[in-house]
Amino acid sequence: MEKFKPWLALAASVFLVGCSGEESEGSENSDTGNTSDTGEITAWAWDPAFNVKALELANEYYTEDNSNFKLNIIENAQADIVQKLNTSLSSGTTKGMPNIVLIEDYRAQSFLEAYPDAFYPVTDLLNTDDFADYKVSAGTVGEEVYSVPFDSGVTGLYVRTDILEEAGYTVDDFTDITWNQYIEMGKKIEEKTGTKMLTNDHNDLGIIRSMVQSSGTWYTADDGSTPFIAGNEPLKVAFETYKEMFDSGIMNVHNDWSQFLEQFNGGSIATVPTGNWITPSIKAAAEQSGNWEVVPYPRQDIESSVNASNLGGSSWYVLEVDGKEDAAQFLVDTFGSDVDLYQDLVSEIGAIGTYQPATSGEAYQAEDEFFGGQQVYADFSEWVGEIPEVNFGQNTYAIEDILIVAMQEYLNGGDLDQALDNAQAQAESQIQ
Repeated sequence: MEKFKPWLALAASVFLVGCSGEESEGSENSDTGNTSDTGEITAWAWDPAFNVKALELANEYYTEDNSNFKLNIIENAQADIVQKLNTSLSSGTTKGMPNIVLIEDYRAQSFLEAYPDAFYPVTDLLNTDDFADYKVSAGTVGEEVYSVPFDSGVTGLYVRTDILEEAGYTVDDFTDITWNQYIEMGKKIEEKTGTKMLTNDHNDLGIIRSMVQSSGTWYTADDGSTPFIAGNEPLKVAFETYKEMFDSGIMNVHNDWSQFLEQFNGGSIATVPTGNWITPSIKAAAEQSGNWEVVPYPRQDIESSVNASNLGGSSWYVLEVDGKEDAAQFLVDTFGSDVDLYQDLVSEIGAIGTYQPATSGEAYQAEDEFFGGQQVYADFSEWVGEIPEVNFGQNTYAIEDILIVAMQEYLNGGDLDQALDNAQAQAESQIQ
């Protein structure tokens, strides 16, 4: 059995927030093992309806030409996967580890930096030019690429066209707008229809995350490790925007995922600014078919900001265990290069990747009647190419835990500059 030098992870076990499928419960199947144990390639993933289903589809394609290939998929909640990886990798043994594991993009650098000998590079196998730069960079350390990209968290602004029209607005009025314009129109919509503009949980700063990435910055400096909170203009503007949405009365506040779904499925809010993974949940309210469209994400009133961002998304990684070559080849030949597979990923589970050759396929160009005949997947694919590349670094969630406290202080009347200065000092103390 291969061994590697154990390293301690500073932030790989951090708190997780909701995005595509993360509310999934862990499977009771706790079987583990790699090729040397079972004769199979084992993969760990969360969410049976999304990530696990994607692996099953990939396996169907791959085994058409590789009949001897056997894939054993183990489903666990993301939090359980994070814990198991940290426990095993920090112990320095690969026993019981899978060949393939799904890791959220925000967490990737924490694992790759903390356990530099634990992952198998795919640099020489994967044509990275076929994927969005921001997606590839999330799984790259130095000159080595470790990830085979999977789903994009490309954002959009989902709008209820009937509610907009009731307030005197059209979809064009909401296309390529700033957050300040969004707020002003939201005030009029709330005044004329009684409908809130959006809903959010104050303990989930995903919307802040997507705002700052739209301006090409992050919670850390370009090195991915130095906290960049005080003096971070896009972050300060994001805080100000969030407070204005709350103070103006256009924001509803929810406390959990089910309440989030209830707000838009029940018609209580006019827009949903979030990642494309919410599409199946939007479409769950079949009676609202034809009353939704998706427009580009609002940008900040900052020169560098664009109407495109990211929220969530994960990629596949191969561990340095027996069978790594077979595991890597499977991933590269499916998620790394199969145009037809990507058509099924879109049509069957709504997974939008960043594999650019697939975007001209039939599934991506299909019109969706739920969204008024909009080619919604083609639009999302176009916006993928506009997402600014940032270094997520190792400490996204650790810093966000600090920022949640700063946000509460600010919403309760505290001075913003002081709150951010305090957060900067705390991040420097805890992280560096």
